[in-house]
Amino acid sequence: MRSKFLFCAVCLLFWPLWSWGQSIVNTEHNLSVSGPGSTKATTESEVCIFCHTPHNSSPQAPLWNRKDPGQTYTLYSSSTIQAVPGQPDGSSILCLSCHDGTVALGDVLSRASVIEFNNGVTTMPAGPAHIGTNLSDDHPVSFVYDNSLAAADGELADPANLNAEVRLENGKVQCTSCHDAHKDIYGDFLVASAQYSTLCGYCHQKTDWSSSAHNTSPATWNGSGSDPWFHTDFNSVAENACENCHNPHTAEGAERLTNYLVEESNCLNCHNGNVASGNIESALSKPYTHDVYSYDQIHDDAESKQVQTMHVECVDCHNPHKANSTAASAPNAGGPVLGARGIDTNGNPVENVQYEYELCYRCHAGSAGSPGSAITRQIEQNNTRLEFDLNNPSYHPVEGVGRNANVPSLITPYTENSVIYCTDCHASNDATDPAGPHGSIYPYILKFNYETADYTKESYQNYELCYQCHDRNAIINDTSTKFGKDVHRKHIVGEDAPCSTCHDPHGISSSQGTSQNNTHLINFNTSVVSSVQMGRLEFVDEGDFAGKCYLRCHGRVHKPKSYK
Repeated sequence: MRSKFLFCAVCLLFWPLWSWGQSIVNTEHNLSVSGPGSTKATTESEVCIFCHTPHNSSPQAPLWNRKDPGQTYTLYSSSTIQAVPGQPDGSSILCLSCHDGTVALGDVLSRASVIEFNNGVTTMPAGPAHIGTNLSDDHPVSFVYDNSLAAADGELADPANLNAEVRLENGKVQCTSCHDAHKDIYGDFLVASAQYSTLCGYCHQKTDWSSSAHNTSPATWNGSGSDPWFHTDFNSVAENACENCHNPHTAEGAERLTNYLVEESNCLNCHNGNVASGNIESALSKPYTHDVYSYDQIHDDAESKQVQTMHVECVDCHNPHKANSTAASAPNAGGPVLGARGIDTNGNPVENVQYEYELCYRCHAGSAGSPGSAITRQIEQNNTRLEFDLNNPSYHPVEGVGRNANVPSLITPYTENSVIYCTDCHASNDATDPAGPHGSIYPYILKFNYETADYTKESYQNYELCYQCHDRNAIINDTSTKFGKDVHRKHIVGEDAPCSTCHDPHGISSSQGTSQNNTHLINFNTSVVSSVQMGRLEFVDEGDFAGKCYLRCHGRVHKPKSYK
């Protein structure tokens, strides 16, 4: 017995030297009767005995005084992990002999009977410290962390250059890589501060993380709604950093260790106006949205860059490790979609979109189930990439400058050399909402009203979308040319024919249309316009402000009708 007391006395004498000035005596790992925590022994006065003993110890270092739990654990897995977690071994199995909740806290090898605890406690009480035997929702342990793993992942630190606080055990990550059971300087017995995700950053070195909004934003919670940082004590986005979205233990979203299983909940707990200034949650409540609520557990980080099974989640368009508020000019991708994946103009997958339209092409360029047009066109085409191709007879200038060098109706600052974004047309109808196509009161998530029903009365409100770029007065009141008077005013005002009767706003694929028949976005709405003369339905381009039509519309027959 004397040797045991001597052992503990020596431990406690030198512990401050080992632990940078803090003794285990003052932490919750002091389970003796003198311990400061609520869970402790009723009479046992020895401090170290709950883990160590100089005699009759387990064969496992360091003089371990506990039984191997003998459990088979459910291990962490995901579709993107390169590491190979094994059944817990080394120091991890030692930690789990208390923290998995299967062995009594007072069941030590050096005592003939189990040490009794207060309040009837036997095994680890319910709470954050009770890890359980299901480790699928915890940061993986007992895996080899070597150069091969770092190279395969691409965003892990070289194990040879790890910060001194992070220790590998025989080349493996174990519980002790992040936790030091003998000191609790930073909380949760962490070896370094979790504030600003300092500890996470020692191993995880995400590309462009240093400039991302989730690393730099000083935004704080305004106190409304639910606490977005329920498992931390930090007060801002930057301070929480990784833990804005992730929880290293008992995470609800096990596969990515996310705070919530429902994907969008990890974003909307801040992007609801209570932390981030913009309220995306509100925009998503509008009639027409990218409806993240309709899909659950379909998105996978390892999925194809072109979506195969139609769905939309926040992370389909935004990379939370890279996104920031950096502005850009069309067609370049701005900071909010930095690091998102997409499809380029040739149909090739890209890991990091360079242009905004590449992100849209992820779903709208040939993916099965992507939404088509509500208008029945003479030439049907639902692949937006083909509609915007620069080789087409006509297109709105999204990928590059348009083909028409003479568009007198354009409003400053737009010119024939302008390039626009998809989101210049598809975005929230409310200027106070966050930018982007989250939700709108108008169909197809349009930023402004665009009526397409036949016999629509012309007004600024009905064609507000078109009139953002094209001067209404020039369109309907231009009498300087017979073309201007006869074509637009006659049809839009005189016949109540909407713009969409003749014009297809995206463009006409070069594989389907021609430069003679489909310039000026001409692609007739066949529910309004029908053919004449043995099926002839076409517009013939005859140069600037000149052309003729063969068609039947509103009971009138053009065979042809010329405009010059």
